[in-house]
Amino acid sequence: MESISLLLNEALSPYQVTLTPSGPRECLVTLRNPAGAIMVEHAFNQAQLADKRQLTDVVDGLHRDVLIAEGRLEPCVIAALRNVAQDKVMAVAN
Repeated sequence: MESISLLLNEALSPYQVTLTPSGPRECLVTLRNPAGAIMVEHAFNQAQLADKRQLTDVVDGLHRDVLIAEGRLEPCVIAALRNVAQDKVMAVAN
């Protein structure tokens, strides 16, 4: 877990990442801003943190959550981006 913590800290800098076991297979990930305030807390399955592909998704999701928490990204923008991506997939499939 220590190596995962280091990877998350590097990927999500300048935020400080703390991993805390929260169950037999879960881990609570806490991101704090440089002032020490909690920006995001999220529980993940430990398997997600151990798999490189899933860990990339975890980092992307945490980064998005931080942007939303800081008011730099609105949830409606995410929904609009998803709709555009789905429309492109549908156009390619047809």
